[in-house]
Amino acid sequence: MDIAAMSVVSANQQVRSDASLAVMKNAKGLMEQQGQQLIEMMQTPQASAPHPSLGSSIDVKA
Repeated sequence: MDIAAMSVVSANQQVRSDASLAVMKNAKGLMEQQGQQLIEMMQTPQASAPHPSLGSSIDVKA
């Protein structure tokens, strides 16, 4: 393999590596944002059911 071909292969590998890293950074940022939103949602008090017995149990029989 000549020098020019090796240079092209190396450049292509670097581009793929950079693109992969950018995608991973984006995914990490989205996951951090969703985690923060989940924490905020869990800390926010929820309104109770309009009737005291509604929503307190779930029937899971098949």
